[in-house]
Amino acid sequence: MRYVSLGRTGVKVSPICFGSSSSGTDGTDGYRAMVAEAVDLGINFFDTANIYGEDELRLGEALEACGQRDRVVLATKVEGPARPDDPNGSGISRRHIVEQCESSLRRLRTDWIDLYQLHCSHGSDVPVDEPLRAMDDLIKQGKVRYAGASHYAAWQLMESLWVSRELGLNRFVCEQAVYHPLDRTIERDLLPFALTYGHAVILWSPVAGGFFNGRVGRNGRHRHIERALQDRIAAGYEDDVERCRQRAHDLGELLREVAREKGCNASQLVLAWELSTPGVTSAIVGMKGREQMHGCVAALDIDVTADDRRRIDAIARPRQAIVPFNDAFGSPPLNADWGPHRFRW
Repeated sequence: MRYVSLGRTGVKVSPICFGSSSSGTDGTDGYRAMVAEAVDLGINFFDTANIYGEDELRLGEALEACGQRDRVVLATKVEGPARPDDPNGSGISRRHIVEQCESSLRRLRTDWIDLYQLHCSHGSDVPVDEPLRAMDDLIKQGKVRYAGASHYAAWQLMESLWVSRELGLNRFVCEQAVYHPLDRTIERDLLPFALTYGHAVILWSPVAGGFFNGRVGRNGRHRHIERALQDRIAAGYEDDVERCRQRAHDLGELLREVAREKGCNASQLVLAWELSTPGVTSAIVGMKGREQMHGCVAALDIDVTADDRRRIDAIARPRQAIVPFNDAFGSPPLNADWGPHRFRW
């Protein structure tokens, strides 16, 4: 396993991040064994969130059982509704952030969270300094080591750095984002921002729910593709929707062809392509079993050549989207609030 810096911090993380909410076999023992084996393979980066059901609890129990808490970089998130019927039970207010940090610490059976992230940019009615001050307090109390964001626009992250500098607060060190050959739009601004300011970029759903492996044919409907197209479907743009679907399948066929030439599968090729892209730090992968986990680690040894990139670029054009994962309405990250703030800091 090779390790990379988490942005401009001194912390080293594995390029493969164990996506706990979508990983593991059925049953407690199988999940615990998989967590222990992940650490043995060199995976030291684990991601969860306060709203992923009982996932924080089972991950904390698994790390406690294998005695490896000190070896891993443990990341969780806050924002989503912990209590849906409570107007203060979600969001990025100081009240919710601090409350949920304490709850996550209990569930994870730990004294500290290595990386605490705001889950979505849904806080235009909350001045940006409020969550930053809350995170800064938690860091100074030793409950959190680093703070990060998720689904933020590049301009919002730039504003957060400005506010942190002006107010002398700990800054966000990373951003979780969607990026794969179907949607390369973060190449326009987020990746240049990250490279300029030493910001880590962590990918979620990096293989689009397994779409690239071709289990769903051209006449089928893949749930990740349909979810990203739902606003266009609702608007009745059937010709546009069908064009997106067919171009996605064109890309999938190319990726499978290139993967066959390299002796791997298309998901492994996509992981290798992403993790060799300047500015990308790590990819959060849901791994259902040992074989899939070993396959993800093996992807780190795949050499993506300049010719491979040219072939992919011919269908999946740089900075463009075949399927608009970063624009669709009504589902994360696309219900993220990227507009202007109601209040200035």
